[in-house]
Amino acid sequence: MIWRKARRSNDQGGHCVELAGLPGMVALRDSKDPDGPNLVMSRAAFAAFTAALKS
Repeated sequence: MIWRKARRSNDQGGHCVELAGLPGMVALRDSKDPDGPNLVMSRAAFAAFTAALKS
């Protein structure tokens, strides 16, 4: 799995989120704990999640 840091994570004082694309899914994790748990959701659920964060 290839992880990438969210674009807006760089200016958040160390609060970094990384994302990885999977077939039909998106995975999220805390960049400070790469071996820790990650959250996996459908792309539709991720779109709803990010829309809720923006509002």
